Amino acid sequence: MSQSPSPVRGRRGRIAAIALRAARKTLWMLLVLWGITLISFWVIHLAPGSPTDMETTLNPLAGEAARQRLEALYGLDRPLYIQYGDWLLRLLHFDFGNSMSADARPVLDKILERLPLTVSMNVISLVLTLIIAIPVGILSACKRNSLLDRSVTVLVFLGFAMPSFWLALLLMMFFGIDLQWLPISGLTSMDYASLSPWGKLCDLARHLALPILVYTIGGLAGMSRYMRACMLEVLRQDYILTAKAKGLPPSLIIRRHALRNALLPVITLLGLSVPGLIGGSVIIESIFALPGLGQLFYSAVMARDYTMIMGNLVLGAVLTLAGNLLADVCYGLADPRIRASGEQN
Repeated sequence: MSQSPSPVRGRRGRIAAIALRAARKTLWMLLVLWGITLISFWVIHLAPGSPTDMETTLNPLAGEAARQRLEALYGLDRPLYIQYGDWLLRLLHFDFGNSMSADARPVLDKILERLPLTVSMNVISLVLTLIIAIPVGILSACKRNSLLDRSVTVLVFLGFAMPSFWLALLLMMFFGIDLQWLPISGLTSMDYASLSPWGKLCDLARHLALPILVYTIGGLAGMSRYMRACMLEVLRQDYILTAKAKGLPPSLIIRRHALRNALLPVITLLGLSVPGLIGGSVIIESIFALPGLGQLFYSAVMARDYTMIMGNLVLGAVLTLAGNLLADVCYGLADPRIRASGEQN
């Protein structure tokens, strides 16, 4: 008689398989990150201009000798592969170098100063988008071609067609200038230091209300239509028709059988939207004069601050890889079949 494997041995095998899969995925992510940094470092040095131009071109007393001294100070006189090698060695020690701007501060310190504002705004807007878009997409799919569905479609396409900078200007004119309900720029008021803790929180909320609203409207359009399309595809499946034939309540069918499968493509979209925390913040933070990562990245590009640009690009690459990993984890939580296939592999 063949002996069945013991539960302990089977559990150890599953743990070993999961650990091996995690190690492979981590190695692959490190290779991808290295490739991104290599290409990015090469591309930004191909762009016209250099950090020394900002300090010498506008100064009539700065000649070629001054330019050469600045290039030697920044290490720009060495071959590109040596510059990349030195930068990569510093990165392995979590040292992004110093900024090439006038303050010459560490890049990591400047990023950590701006990171909480950008991440908090994007996370709040993402949560609001999901809270609104998922129910709207489900209702539109369940009431397809109804008056509700058509009305939502018109409103969603209007929101999708409006550029974010144009919408931001409209909201600033209406709420900030005409009604004077909300401030239109900056993060805090002039009397922020004298306010109570609750007053400081309210002041921050008033300053961030318009940027978060612009973020939410921009993401709401695409997310709700994506959710509607996914739900319509799921509702056509045979197991949904079987559940309807058995007489199950529509709310139970949607909640237990259709929603999880419809959320799988949405999870992928969420994972891909993580790197937009930086790229999508450039315009909004510049319009509302918010000291976030987007504004920092824009100023670094205009000043040709190579070390600051690379720091932001590395952060964007890490967010991209983390978003893909988060999507894989959420896939496994949403669909037991994916967990089972992962354990078998």
